[in-house]
Amino acid sequence: MTTLHPAVEQAQALIDLERYEQAQALLGRRLAEDPGDVRAWVKIGYCHLNTEQPQQALEAADEALELAPEDYGALILRARTLCDTPGRGWLEAEPVLREAVRVDPHHWFGYALLADAVWRASLVRYAKATGAAKVSTREVDSVSREAADLAMEALRLGPEEVYAHEIAWRIASYSGNETVADQLERAILQINPNHPEALARQTRKAAGAQGVTASEAADLYADALAAAPDSPSMQRELDRATYRLLRGTRWLALLCLALAGTMLDLFAVEGEVQRDLPLSLGQRLWFLVPMTAIWIFGALLRYRRRRAGVRLNVLSLIRRGLWARVTLAQGAWAMLCALLIAEIPWTDRAVPQVIFWAGLVPTFATIWFDRRMTR
Repeated sequence: MTTLHPAVEQAQALIDLERYEQAQALLGRRLAEDPGDVRAWVKIGYCHLNTEQPQQALEAADEALELAPEDYGALILRARTLCDTPGRGWLEAEPVLREAVRVDPHHWFGYALLADAVWRASLVRYAKATGAAKVSTREVDSVSREAADLAMEALRLGPEEVYAHEIAWRIASYSGNETVADQLERAILQINPNHPEALARQTRKAAGAQGVTASEAADLYADALAAAPDSPSMQRELDRATYRLLRGTRWLALLCLALAGTMLDLFAVEGEVQRDLPLSLGQRLWFLVPMTAIWIFGALLRYRRRRAGVRLNVLSLIRRGLWARVTLAQGAWAMLCALLIAEIPWTDRAVPQVIFWAGLVPTFATIWFDRRMTR
């Protein structure tokens, strides 16, 4: 193993801390003293690469390779830089990565990068050769065999490396091999439980499984968001599940409205005698008992059993989302209509019937209209 100059070691520590400009300045002084330091050229190349200067990084890689044509680190730097250089890309990086794997056939990272490059390049060549605008999963699987083998070799050499699993997952997923892709996602989460993409995909599968309620889906997304708080996709899914919960409150309000209409026998049924109006005070007050039970068991207890993240998101979504506020307003409107029907001592059914339809039609129509927002 080549001994690093202290200045290069210090620069590497600065790179690890993402203090690229300081590392670049230190490496610049080192190269002024010794232009033949290959490791210094590679490290300064990564400084350029991480500060979005691919052309300078490519020049640094070329300097290192001129000094040591078979240096593994310089080859990897050149390949990664080619992928970030406008007008270049994975097609040019592929032969460089094949050389890197030849130089060091026991390093997982070279195989992982080469698998990615071969997979992308194979798809590009196939699309150009066939003129296909869209490639099916079967065709992807057919042209991805070499890339899949390289990815498996990367996994063999680096079984605990997330990037190797990510490349293998991508190839399996686009090839339509969902079983292998699912296994790789689970393996990624075993290595890194907070991996945002794998966590999002696994949570979405669990929440979308048959029989999972809106409440259970919201809990799943809240747990995932707690593990990966910066995941915008998980926040969107939690908002969608939370909105489904809020939509359910309108059904509770409509149930109360239906009970109020039934209590007053608003609509005549053939063969049955409608009860006399007005109802007594006791009958009108009794209506509050089932209505309270509906809201306690249908909403309050259900809400209190949810994760803290879900409860907080309900309040947040009401503040942020127009439709969330519309949903609550419609539920409140239907409940107001139910209370007006049940608690006023009506002597005639004409006005309560108008109130009933006024509470039912707008709310029920909107329930049908906004179903797309929960998909």
